[in-house]
Amino acid sequence: MNMRKFASCLCIFVVALFFFFDGQLSAAPRIKLKAKSAILINDTSGKVLYAKNPDRPMQPASLTKILSLYLVHEAIAQEKINPADRVKISVDAQITGGSSMYLVDQTEVVLDDLIKGIAVVSANDASVAVAEYLGGSIDSFVKMMNTKAKALNMKRSHFVNPNGLPAKGQVTTARDILKLSRAYIRDFPEALQIHSMQDYTFASITQRNSNSLLGQCEDVDGLKTGFVRAAGFHLVATAKRGDTRLIAVVMGEKNPGIRTRDTTRLLEEGFRMVAGKGKASVSIKNRS
Repeated sequence: MNMRKFASCLCIFVVALFFFFDGQLSAAPRIKLKAKSAILINDTSGKVLYAKNPDRPMQPASLTKILSLYLVHEAIAQEKINPADRVKISVDAQITGGSSMYLVDQTEVVLDDLIKGIAVVSANDASVAVAEYLGGSIDSFVKMMNTKAKALNMKRSHFVNPNGLPAKGQVTTARDILKLSRAYIRDFPEALQIHSMQDYTFASITQRNSNSLLGQCEDVDGLKTGFVRAAGFHLVATAKRGDTRLIAVVMGEKNPGIRTRDTTRLLEEGFRMVAGKGKASVSIKNRS
């Protein structure tokens, strides 16, 4: 093959790669993340700006709660339930382990309080209570979750419980969580008012939101953290600057500090790419 033919073939190959990766060659990573899996999208344009093993199977941990909350907000929008409803707290909900609203002594709790507990403090007990209320049982609610996941084209996901506690067969990917997060923010943008809360107080107990980007990165207004030992530390973060909203999914970090650092760097790089400038346009406040 002569040089001219070789150059022509190489050009065709590069163009083919460009379309195969949906035009993402220009989004080659300028930073290296320690995350096992990650993806970043310009939600305004739909363009993927960064991806690292986005289809790697992972345990979703508490990112599962985004799907549970989607179903809750959908039911509210359809007037099937009301935020002012009083929800009975079963024994099963009370004894759920992990992060908690401490519903041990509660017999009934207002649904709006449970929603905040799930979104802000990642309460597993509240997730069970809401699932039982909306689905009639955990099994029925999980079926609703998987039906909705299929409708959202989450092709590589399967859910077993409403809170993300470790369970055999419960799996997702960064790309699927991105699809879920985009749909959640698109369909229920008002939910970000809750997800952006830095803390929440219930029954005289105040707990901080584990999304430490809130208050540190002024543009971040959500969305959800997660952790299980087998998978590591996850974070879905969304930030809006001007007319541009970015959504980053980072999964499988070694600790919360690295998770926060990598997600911040990813958002910085994303806004820099959108602006087409060398300097990041995300404003990061100094930690005290």
